[in-house]
Amino acid sequence: MDSKEFLDALNLIEKEKGIDKEIIFEAIEASLVSACKKNFGSGQSIKVTIDRESGEVACYAQKEVVEEVMDPQTEISLGEARVLRPNYELGDMIDFEVTPRDFGRVAAQTAKQVVVQKFREAEREILYNQYITKEREVVTAIVQRRERRNVIVQMGKIDAVLSANEQIPGEQYNFMDRIKVYVLEVKQMPKGPQIFVSRTHPELVKRLFEQEVPEVHDGTVEIKSIAREAGSRTKIAVYSKNPNVDALGACVGQNGCRVNVIVNELGGEKIDVINWSEDPKEFIAAALNPSKVVEVAVNEEEQSAKIVVPDHQLSLAIGKEGQNARLSAKLTGWRIDIKSETQARETNFLDDTPAVEEPLEDVELAEEAQEDVLTEE
Repeated sequence: MDSKEFLDALNLIEKEKGIDKEIIFEAIEASLVSACKKNFGSGQSIKVTIDRESGEVACYAQKEVVEEVMDPQTEISLGEARVLRPNYELGDMIDFEVTPRDFGRVAAQTAKQVVVQKFREAEREILYNQYITKEREVVTAIVQRRERRNVIVQMGKIDAVLSANEQIPGEQYNFMDRIKVYVLEVKQMPKGPQIFVSRTHPELVKRLFEQEVPEVHDGTVEIKSIAREAGSRTKIAVYSKNPNVDALGACVGQNGCRVNVIVNELGGEKIDVINWSEDPKEFIAAALNPSKVVEVAVNEEEQSAKIVVPDHQLSLAIGKEGQNARLSAKLTGWRIDIKSETQARETNFLDDTPAVEEPLEDVELAEEAQEDVLTEE
């Protein structure tokens, strides 16, 4: 390849691949410096230049102008320098051309290697920039294969890793299944971007509601908090500043149509949608859905609450293996202690609670639309 062909090729690369040809020139020059030092010794100060107009390559040994020469390879005396040009001063660098006879062939080989390397780097950078914008978003991925306990899924042009601890317990991942995943992290690695995704992250549920419920997407309905045990149950608290908007109804949809889409996407995971309230007693009572609550007493300083529920609903309030109470505590951020009415009377459960408690009328925790969706444990 002659110099003109080389320059034409660089112009085409810059146009089609978006790689600045100046970056390629600089990379080739740096690589040729290394090649030259193999010929002249690593102690030599070498500079390589490529003429940006003609494409001609030249190699120079650089020497610094000094008063007393200690290393002839890298230094030249002021007297010798002024023989070459009278206006040289101490500290100036003088270039002596030392271009080897076969340097054109070496330069061509180096240029080819550098261009290939820059192609790869540019493609990796383009891919990284394309996918870094998807961090903390939900995307559709296609299951490809298993690698040990990990599942590899395809996201467009690149594979992503769904690690074992980010998989929903008991969920099957079959070849070519289309699944929604939450993008945890996009890392720039030497071989290109590496993407890690999740099916268990609580934000997956939030993003799915944003996709499925227009009122959540446009901000009319706000998701205040989420508590999730992936594959089993999620509680989500919603709120709207607009008094004309039913936040719970918007998220559940007519006959549960909206929330059911998300339930199906998560393999049947139960989803309790409840109304958020700035009154902690109301919020805690609602969070214990599907159980009804007779009384709530709160201790603001300790962020703890004592709950009294009907005798026949104690097990429902606590949930299987304590799940309902655990998720309610996580959702509200309060420590929760639950007793039945009989237990509360027998143990004077509320007696040592500061006098902020007052009986709540039975709170209807599930609207008609949601009753069609939620199943009592």
